Amino acid sequence: MGIGANKPAKNCITSENYIFLRVMKFSLEHTATDCKARAGRITTDHGEILTPIFMPVGTAATVKGIFHRDLTDEAGAQIILGNTYHLYLRPGMDIMERAGGIHGFSSWQGPVLTDSGGFQVFSLAECRKITEEGVTFRSHIDGSKHLFTPEKVMDIERTIGADIMMAFDECPPGTAEKSYAAKSLALTNRWLERCFNRYHQTQPKYGHYQSLFPIVQGCTYADLREESARFVQQFDADGYAIGGLAVGEPAEVMYSMIEVVNAVLPTDRPRYLMGVGTPANILEAIERGVDMFDCVMPTRNGRNGMLFTTEGIINIRNKKWEDDFSPIDPAGLCFVDTTYTKAYLRHLATSGEMMAAQIASLHNIAFYLWLVGEARKHILAGDFKAWKTEILPVIGRRL
Repeated sequence: MGIGANKPAKNCITSENYIFLRVMKFSLEHTATDCKARAGRITTDHGEILTPIFMPVGTAATVKGIFHRDLTDEAGAQIILGNTYHLYLRPGMDIMERAGGIHGFSSWQGPVLTDSGGFQVFSLAECRKITEEGVTFRSHIDGSKHLFTPEKVMDIERTIGADIMMAFDECPPGTAEKSYAAKSLALTNRWLERCFNRYHQTQPKYGHYQSLFPIVQGCTYADLREESARFVQQFDADGYAIGGLAVGEPAEVMYSMIEVVNAVLPTDRPRYLMGVGTPANILEAIERGVDMFDCVMPTRNGRNGMLFTTEGIINIRNKKWEDDFSPIDPAGLCFVDTTYTKAYLRHLATSGEMMAAQIASLHNIAFYLWLVGEARKHILAGDFKAWKTEILPVIGRRL
C-alpha cells in the first residue's frame, strides 16, 4: 500500500470500526524576528506542553531515581519519554496492556513520548541483522531472539500507550559514507510508509489519542536531509522529528543539518530534535527553530557527579568542594539546590550514597527545564538571541 492509499481526512484517523478526531494541537505563539526561535503550545489528551521543552528520559517507565512528584512539582517536567525496546523486553507488552499502558503502569499522568527502539536496536551492532522486513536482534538481557518490523513497532507503541509515538527508522552513524546514508534513508522511507499504514489500520487502546511522528534522517548530507524532510511531509503528521544527529559528527555540522531540515519542515507543526544534548546544543537548536528535546545527559552525568548550574559546570567529586558550604545552586531551581550544600553532596558522592545520584539528577533535570523555560520567556519578550549570547559563557564555564 502506497503513501497515498486510503489516506484519511486531515483532522482524523480512521479504521473499519471508528473515527477518532485529531486532538493533538500545536499553536505557534511567537517567532523571533532576528532568528528562528519559536514559542508554542502543544495540546494532548494528557495535558499541555509549552515549547521549547526538554523531555526527561524515562527509559524503563521511570526517570532514574526521581519520583514523579518531584519531576512535576520541583523540576517542572511536562512530558517524559519511554523506550520501546526496553519496555518491550521488560516488563513486556502483556503486563503493559493489563496495566492500562504506561500511564496506568507507572502512574505518570502527563504526556508521554515513546521512541521506536530503533536507536537501541541499531546500537546492538554485533547482535542484530537488518533486512527489508525489519531488524532481527538478540536481547541484551537474556540473548533471546526478536524481530522488530515497522508494523510490530507500531503495535508495541500502541500498547505502551504514548501520546506521541515515533516511527521505526534506521539510525546510521554520523560518519557513514554517503552511499550507505542514501541506502539507509531509502529503507527508512519504505519503513515509514509501512508505519503509517499500520498506524491508520489500528486504534488507541486506552481512550486517548496517539500521534505518530516521522523521523528525518540523511546523516550529515544536506541533499539527503532535504530529501527526507520533503518526503515525510506527505504524511501530514502532527509533528516531525530530526534523528541521526549528535552521533559523532561535529556540533557545527549538526547545527547546519538542523538549518537545512527546518527550512523545509512546515512551521505549523512541532519539531523534535532527538537525543540532544548539552545546554549549548539545546540553545543553538532553539535558535534554529527546534521545539522539543530529550537527552540522558542530565541524569547520566548527574549520577557521575557532574552538575549543570546557573553559575557553571561542577564536578562535585573534586576536592575543592569538600568544605564548600554554599548551596548547590543559589538560584534555587528545585528544593535540593538550597536544602543541601556542595560539601554535603560531595560527601554523599564520594561515599557512594545513592542519594547523591538522586540529588544531582533532580537538580540537573530542573536546570534543563529552567533553561528551556527561560528561553521561552525571552522568545516571547523578543530578546532571545541577546540573552543566549549572555548566558552561554556563564553556564558553560567549568567551576
